[in-house]
Amino acid sequence: MRKLVFVVLAALAASACASGGGVPRPGVTGGAAPPAGSRERDAAALGHRLVAAALDLRGVPYRNGGIDPKGFDCSGLVAFVFKAHGLTVPRQTSEQFTVGRTIGRDDIQPGDLVFFTTVAPGASHVGIAVDNDEFVHAPSSRGVVRVERLTLPYWQRRFVGARRVR
Repeated sequence: MRKLVFVVLAALAASACASGGGVPRPGVTGGAAPPAGSRERDAAALGHRLVAAALDLRGVPYRNGGIDPKGFDCSGLVAFVFKAHGLTVPRQTSEQFTVGRTIGRDDIQPGDLVFFTTVAPGASHVGIAVDNDEFVHAPSSRGVVRVERLTLPYWQRRFVGARRVR
């Protein structure tokens, strides 16, 4: 019986191949508590999945009020990507700026929301952090979902904050 349990556990572990896109997750057996740090690992993995989904939408045209792959505005892109991963965020940028928890500029991780003041005072533009220097967003200036650097002077001057929603 012990040998059978070992074989089954070994087969399950081998099936979580990172090259196939799977993210190994720690298992819970016998009612034990999850290993220390597993919540953080799960949140980080979700952040990477949010980024991958947003990056897959690069090139989709900008559309004011757009909320689907036919066209996005900035907050529509965020709402669409997050909803696809079971997370509900408000539709408007200013409301998205109120969800989750505030994080510092130096603590930005993949999947965090980054906010800028562009067309109005306060948070009026949003993107999804790819890492601590890049973000993906739906800008109107060139008309497609794309990646930009937070360190570009334009975005540095307009940065108003970041939030972690996961």
